[in-house]
Amino acid sequence: MKKILLIEDNKDMRENTSEILELSNYKVFTAANGKEGVALAQKEKPDLIICDIMMPVLDGYGVLHLLSKNEETADIPFIFLTAKAERSELRKGMEMGADDYVTKPFDDIELLNAIESRLKKVELMKKKFSNNLEEVNEFISSVNSLDDLKKITLNDDVREYNKKEIIYKEGAYPRGIFYVKKGKIKTFKKHEIGKEFITGLYSEGDFLGYIALMEECKYTDTAEALDNCEICFLPQEIFFDLLYKNAGIAKKFIQMLSGNLSEKETQLMNLAYNSVRKRVADSLVVLYNRYKKENEKNFTINLSREDLANLAGTATETTIRTLSDFKSEHLLEIKGSNITILNIDKLMQMRN
Repeated sequence: MKKILLIEDNKDMRENTSEILELSNYKVFTAANGKEGVALAQKEKPDLIICDIMMPVLDGYGVLHLLSKNEETADIPFIFLTAKAERSELRKGMEMGADDYVTKPFDDIELLNAIESRLKKVELMKKKFSNNLEEVNEFISSVNSLDDLKKITLNDDVREYNKKEIIYKEGAYPRGIFYVKKGKIKTFKKHEIGKEFITGLYSEGDFLGYIALMEECKYTDTAEALDNCEICFLPQEIFFDLLYKNAGIAKKFIQMLSGNLSEKETQLMNLAYNSVRKRVADSLVVLYNRYKKENEKNFTINLSREDLANLAGTATETTIRTLSDFKSEHLLEIKGSNITILNIDKLMQMRN
């Protein structure tokens, strides 16, 4: 049975609303003012809080402020009850972290629908979504159904890119984010003298282009297809609805998006301190971990020596010599632009 805390100074309103909630199979705790409500919330840890705004001792804004500062109560869904419907009042509450408003007078169905919607959101946040297309679409459609957002899935805008085709360019402004449905993508920066440095590798299930959108700035690198790709596009308005509509959703979505950050940090450390031999080995390991399929016995990738050099942060000629050394050591097999990794363990354990 879900627990609801009702904070309302009007006795008749408090008793009537409590009765409605109990008849709907909720366990209800009540408080006659904000101060009592805060103490009760900290003690009982309810599943949802309904709170009037205009109250003696401590008003609704004060209640929300205090509870949001407490780690144990900060994520409890919070619904304001208010006789005021001015835009400024609504905006103030939402900016403070309120999840919803119900304006007095309200009918039973309106209140119960608001409660059910918020509790569904909590259950949604508890569910773990992976980065495969089906579950990402499930995540988006679940959010859409709860918030009456525009019905859209990642399948609605699928774009095909050929090998070496540009997806977005450094210096352009983002209009949304990209999801890799099929294929391989690289992002890179170009030096003034034309030298490339690969900043990221992406494959099926990855998002890209989101950092520039979140920072409201131009792209700091260029994205290019490493082979024929299918890319889904999520417009910025839908992305920001998901990100900012609810703090819990924002946390979940950011977790989905940020899987490659630690990899980038490791890459920068390797460039700073590792030998060329180890940098090339580490780059091959990155490619192996990123692109090897589950049932693939020997991993093979078609990659230009220039791209591998740009990933390792070294000259193309040096990369070619290092690959030749690895081949003679039976770590790799090389046929044209195809590189087959024969001994991933030794590449992983490569010393400086």
